[in-house]
Amino acid sequence: MILNNRLHSAQFASNQPAILLIHGLFGSLDNLGILARDLRQTHTVLQVDVRNHGLSPRSEQMDYAAMAQDMFDTLDSHHLSDVIVIGHSMGGKIAMAMTALFPSRIKQLVIIDIAPVHYTTRRHDSMFAAMEAVTQAGVSDRREAKSIMERTLDEADVIQFLLKSFHHGEWRFAISALWNNYTTISDWETLPEWHGPVLFIRGKNSTYLDACYQALLLAQFPQAKAYVIAGAGHWVHAEKPQAVQRAVNRFLSITG
Repeated sequence: MILNNRLHSAQFASNQPAILLIHGLFGSLDNLGILARDLRQTHTVLQVDVRNHGLSPRSEQMDYAAMAQDMFDTLDSHHLSDVIVIGHSMGGKIAMAMTALFPSRIKQLVIIDIAPVHYTTRRHDSMFAAMEAVTQAGVSDRREAKSIMERTLDEADVIQFLLKSFHHGEWRFAISALWNNYTTISDWETLPEWHGPVLFIRGKNSTYLDACYQALLLAQFPQAKAYVIAGAGHWVHAEKPQAVQRAVNRFLSITG
């Protein structure tokens, strides 16, 4: 599946691999835009809408092998071979799954606040409920939608994040497909070892990369390094964008 995407050529000539940016659940290709603006100075940068998000095609299938193949299909449509992949949350799992399909094409990985594990906690039910309430109300104005969502969600930042994908009374998600596949998105099938360089960036206030996952993480990515950003939660790239930029640039310069 070729995804909706946005390609930026490097502003300055270089022989560096292209960089693929993959957003998380309920996101869009704009979510890692701050990183894109920084990295496209020296790299070709490809931003994508994951299937069932944004303007990409819809599908009832959302396992990680299929979503990883989408990335390669989209890269191939631009004749991009070797690639550095940066992914947040679900996008980080997609990035890791790519190493099982074509391991030699992945040069470096940056995984933002997610581990290669099965999560048992349902963290997003209130978000689904809030968006469904907006749909049932039939409103088209974002201010009205915000008011409805506040009855279910008490996190203003999360509401604003979700509303970025609310356009003319429609959500730019296939909400039913995401709901039906939520267990699959939370799940994980252990990958073969991939020995390339990987940086895991954790928001210190987040629990997605707790120490209990370290053994499973290193079993799949033996060369993994970790960087913790203080004062940030799961959306660390939005809360502390400059700190994430510095960590990514330092990692790429050291391991490139």
